[in-house]
Amino acid sequence: MDLPLRKQIDFGLEFKEWYLKILDDFGFDYFKDCEARDYLNQILNEKEHPWNLETVLKRFKNEMVKRKNILLIGCGPSLEETFEFMLRNLEKDIFSNSFNLVADGASMFLKEKGVHINAVFTDLDGIDKGIFDISTFMVVHAHGDNIDKIRYFAREILSSKNLIATTQVESIDNIINPGGFTDGDRILFFIKSLLQPFHRIFLIGMDFQTIVGKYSKPRLKKNTKADPIKIKKLKYAINLIEWLKNSMKNEIYLVNSSYHSTSFINLTLNQLNVNLFY
Repeated sequence: MDLPLRKQIDFGLEFKEWYLKILDDFGFDYFKDCEARDYLNQILNEKEHPWNLETVLKRFKNEMVKRKNILLIGCGPSLEETFEFMLRNLEKDIFSNSFNLVADGASMFLKEKGVHINAVFTDLDGIDKGIFDISTFMVVHAHGDNIDKIRYFAREILSSKNLIATTQVESIDNIINPGGFTDGDRILFFIKSLLQPFHRIFLIGMDFQTIVGKYSKPRLKKNTKADPIKIKKLKYAINLIEWLKNSMKNEIYLVNSSYHSTSFINLTLNQLNVNLFY
């Protein structure tokens, strides 16, 4: 008998060593993470029937298996150039034929371009309330620094039909711990147990370097040099993705990124073509 999807996705125990290292390295507060998780769970307990986490996860998986190509879309400085190239040079339905999983503020860019979003993975600091209306699924993360954001978006969380909640501490009730640290790398952790052999993963707008893309935060008007804390977070993100890739069989393509890794297939824009996506 198959495990419930929430049990398949939950990776908290396996990720705990990484989490404890992150707590120590950044000075984060475990008890504040628990407080954020519990507050989000309180909101979820107020959601009206028929919302049910397992049902939403089944919908997510069913939509995911309809697509061969999965796009993991981040807020890095290469995001705009990559999308403009793809929209200009590839088939116009390239994005509607892919499963588009978007990290936080990158959803604001896709909204501008009118590109369909299958799911936004967010700790709520890079989006506006309108994103809840245009993304099929919302995967909302609770941590010690975003309790005020959870409160701000409480009404949207309550009304969202396809809401999935995640934590970085122990899972409870309606909240799961898929592992991962930043919104971008958490996407891969979340989908890892749902992947089929035919799935191919493309990392877009993921650069992991010293420049922060302007869609990372609403206050940014242009790409900006990252501060030391952000640089350290990005380093964790790529280390986590490379670590996870060691246990995966699916191909991962890193598209138009300033970061190069032997763990992935690195693609320039000129190496993209229609056949790659079908």
